[in-house]
Amino acid sequence: MDRKPAPIATCPSCNARLKVSRMLCADCGLVVEGDFTTSRLGLISPAQQEFVEIFLAARGNIREVERVLGISYPTVRKRLDEVLAALGTSALNASEEQRQREEILSKIEKGKLSAKEGARLLREM
Repeated sequence: MDRKPAPIATCPSCNARLKVSRMLCADCGLVVEGDFTTSRLGLISPAQQEFVEIFLAARGNIREVERVLGISYPTVRKRLDEVLAALGTSALNASEEQRQREEILSKIEKGKLSAKEGARLLREM
Protein backbone atom coordinates (compact mmCIF):
# COMPACT_ATOMS: atom_id res chain seq x y z
CA MET A 1 0.00 0.00 0.00
CA ASP A 2 1.19 3.51 -0.76
CA ARG A 3 1.94 5.48 2.39
CA LYS A 4 0.29 8.88 2.19
CA PRO A 5 0.12 11.42 4.98
CA ALA A 6 -2.81 10.49 7.18
CA PRO A 7 -5.68 12.96 6.94
CA ILE A 8 -6.66 14.49 10.21
CA ALA A 9 -10.30 14.57 11.20
CA THR A 10 -10.05 15.62 14.83
CA CYS A 11 -8.54 18.63 16.53
CA PRO A 12 -5.05 17.90 17.91
CA SER A 13 -5.86 20.14 20.91
CA CYS A 14 -9.36 19.13 22.05
CA ASN A 15 -10.14 16.10 19.86
CA ALA A 16 -13.34 17.69 18.44
CA ARG A 17 -14.24 16.78 14.87
CA LEU A 18 -12.69 19.19 12.36
CA LYS A 19 -14.57 20.86 9.50
CA VAL A 20 -12.96 21.70 6.20
CA SER A 21 -13.32 25.34 5.19
CA ARG A 22 -10.96 25.59 2.22
CA MET A 23 -10.02 23.18 -0.56
CA LEU A 24 -7.33 23.68 -3.19
CA CYS A 25 -6.88 21.93 -6.55
CA ALA A 26 -3.18 21.07 -6.83
CA ASP A 27 -3.39 21.05 -10.64
CA CYS A 28 -5.12 24.32 -11.52
CA GLY A 29 -4.99 26.23 -8.25
CA LEU A 30 -8.76 26.62 -7.92
CA VAL A 31 -9.77 27.36 -4.34
CA VAL A 32 -13.18 26.42 -2.99
CA GLU A 33 -14.22 27.86 0.36
CA GLY A 34 -17.21 26.82 2.42
CA ASP A 35 -18.27 24.63 5.29
CA PHE A 36 -17.52 20.99 4.43
CA THR A 37 -17.54 17.94 6.65
CA THR A 38 -14.91 15.23 6.48
CA SER A 39 -15.60 11.58 5.82
CA ARG A 40 -16.34 9.43 8.85
CA LEU A 41 -13.50 7.20 7.66
CA GLY A 42 -11.17 10.02 8.67
CA LEU A 43 -12.16 9.29 12.26
CA ILE A 44 -10.37 5.94 12.29
CA SER A 45 -6.65 5.54 12.87
CA PRO A 46 -4.20 5.12 9.96
CA ALA A 47 -3.77 1.45 10.93
CA GLN A 48 -7.56 0.99 10.86
CA GLN A 49 -7.73 2.75 7.48
CA GLU A 50 -5.15 0.32 6.10
CA PHE A 51 -7.15 -2.60 7.51
CA VAL A 52 -10.32 -1.28 5.83
CA GLU A 53 -8.48 -0.95 2.50
CA ILE A 54 -7.26 -4.55 2.75
CA PHE A 55 -10.73 -5.76 3.81
CA LEU A 56 -12.32 -4.00 0.82
CA ALA A 57 -9.65 -5.26 -1.60
CA ALA A 58 -10.44 -8.78 -0.33
CA ARG A 59 -14.13 -8.01 -0.97
CA GLY A 60 -14.95 -8.78 2.65
CA ASN A 61 -13.46 -12.28 2.52
CA ILE A 62 -12.15 -12.69 6.06
CA ARG A 63 -10.01 -15.70 5.11
CA GLU A 64 -8.23 -13.59 2.50
CA VAL A 65 -7.67 -10.79 5.02
CA GLU A 66 -6.18 -13.43 7.36
CA ARG A 67 -3.80 -14.52 4.61
CA VAL A 68 -2.75 -11.01 3.55
CA LEU A 69 -2.14 -9.75 7.10
CA GLY A 70 -0.89 -13.04 8.53
CA ILE A 71 -3.34 -12.87 11.44
CA SER A 72 -5.96 -15.24 12.82
CA TYR A 73 -9.67 -15.21 12.10
CA PRO A 74 -10.55 -13.93 15.61
CA THR A 75 -8.02 -11.10 15.19
CA VAL A 76 -9.61 -10.06 11.88
CA ARG A 77 -13.04 -10.04 13.55
CA LYS A 78 -11.67 -8.04 16.50
CA ARG A 79 -10.13 -5.42 14.20
CA LEU A 80 -13.32 -5.18 12.20
CA ASP A 81 -15.32 -4.64 15.41
CA GLU A 82 -12.82 -1.95 16.49
CA VAL A 83 -13.28 -0.11 13.17
CA LEU A 84 -17.05 -0.29 13.52
CA ALA A 85 -16.84 1.04 17.08
CA ALA A 86 -14.56 3.91 16.00
CA LEU A 87 -17.09 4.82 13.31
CA GLY A 88 -19.90 4.74 15.86
CA THR A 89 -21.51 1.77 14.14
CA SER A 90 -22.09 -1.53 15.87
CA ALA A 91 -22.07 -4.99 14.40
CA LEU A 92 -25.09 -7.19 14.82
CA ASN A 93 -26.28 -6.87 18.36
CA ALA A 94 -25.59 -9.79 20.66
CA SER A 95 -29.17 -11.08 20.72
CA GLU A 96 -29.40 -11.14 16.91
CA GLU A 97 -26.07 -12.94 16.68
CA GLN A 98 -27.22 -15.47 19.29
CA ARG A 99 -30.47 -16.02 17.33
CA GLN A 100 -28.46 -16.73 14.18
CA ARG A 101 -26.21 -19.20 16.05
CA GLU A 102 -29.26 -21.04 17.42
CA GLU A 103 -30.80 -21.18 13.94
CA ILE A 104 -27.64 -22.77 12.52
CA LEU A 105 -27.47 -25.30 15.36
CA SER A 106 -31.15 -26.13 14.88
CA LYS A 107 -30.60 -26.80 11.16
CA ILE A 108 -27.68 -29.10 12.01
CA GLU A 109 -29.81 -31.02 14.54
CA LYS A 110 -32.63 -31.44 11.99
CA GLY A 111 -30.20 -32.64 9.32
CA LYS A 112 -30.88 -29.64 7.08
CA LEU A 113 -27.25 -28.52 7.34
CA SER A 114 -24.07 -30.55 7.59
CA ALA A 115 -21.89 -30.17 10.67
CA LYS A 116 -19.03 -29.02 8.44
CA GLU A 117 -21.12 -26.31 6.77
CA GLY A 118 -22.59 -25.27 10.12
CA ALA A 119 -19.12 -24.94 11.64
CA ARG A 120 -18.06 -22.77 8.68
CA LEU A 121 -21.11 -20.51 9.12
CA LEU A 122 -20.50 -20.19 12.85
CA ARG A 123 -16.85 -19.26 12.29
CA GLU A 124 -17.88 -16.57 9.80
CA MET A 125 -20.28 -14.90 12.24
